[in-house]
Amino acid sequence: MRLAVLGAGAVGSSVAELAADYGHTVTALADSSSAAVDPDGIDVASALASKRTDDVVGSASLEAALDGEYDALVEATPTTLGDAQPGFGHVRTALERDRHVVLANKGPVAERYADVRELERESDGQVLFEATVGGAMPVLSTIADFDPDHITAVRGVLNGTANFILTRMAAEGLDYEHVLAEAQDLGVAEADPTFDVEGTDAALKCVIVANVLADNGREYTLDDADVEGIKEIPGSALDLATEDGRTVRLIGEVTPAGEVRVGPRLVPANGTLAVTGTNNIVQFETEHAGRLNVSGRGAGGPETATAVLADVGRLDGD
Repeated sequence: MRLAVLGAGAVGSSVAELAADYGHTVTALADSSSAAVDPDGIDVASALASKRTDDVVGSASLEAALDGEYDALVEATPTTLGDAQPGFGHVRTALERDRHVVLANKGPVAERYADVRELERESDGQVLFEATVGGAMPVLSTIADFDPDHITAVRGVLNGTANFILTRMAAEGLDYEHVLAEAQDLGVAEADPTFDVEGTDAALKCVIVANVLADNGREYTLDDADVEGIKEIPGSALDLATEDGRTVRLIGEVTPAGEVRVGPRLVPANGTLAVTGTNNIVQFETEHAGRLNVSGRGAGGPETATAVLADVGRLDGD
């Protein structure tokens, strides 16, 4: 397939770099202010080198990328809250042109799910968004394979930064601020870690899952989630948990009643949910197959790009 990739950060760059390995051609790559566009396929290596050295992808505009020749738009710009712009606008443009859309950007399906589905119904294009929940982990495709009607609840560890911090606090007896600084030095945490440590990122992923599972026509947004982060957890709480054979993890869940909750929870130290470091895990409660677990790398450029390209492959096979 011909791909137009919007976003030249870790995920968008990785999609562009890996696309040829999956049999696809990148006809456009854009950041917020520039683009490389060629209907026969751009020189991806040159465009990314230009981004690194000159902070521009090419001499064209983002609008030229949206207006170019492609079969699927890969939306990998940063997630924004509220109106989910400009990502939602990019989705609209592609669908109105009867093009497919593959999302790595969580905003459109976490904050404007009903609008996206309405646009999809009116278009010959489809919208897929595996990469928005759990990076490389097949979370949404597992739900689709089992049928949302037969999944009764979903819970898990869905943010690697928060999990790294909690793991280190418990293992070394360190306080939050110390471990956060370490995580930032290692590149595990952003300079502004608010999105991760306050639970927002995990909540957005749970909201997306809730939208996929909903069978009552209800649309979920971040406003529907009960969210608590990890900033206020003292090291002493983790010490006490360890003495009791337990530990603390930031758990996101969509309950059988359709509630979306994210917050620190006590879990067995050797239990399934006590994944360590930056790893993620999702548990599915199913009607006929019991409890299923999917774990792995929930973030990262190449890891998330594999989920994007898996969606492109699904579209290509339709």
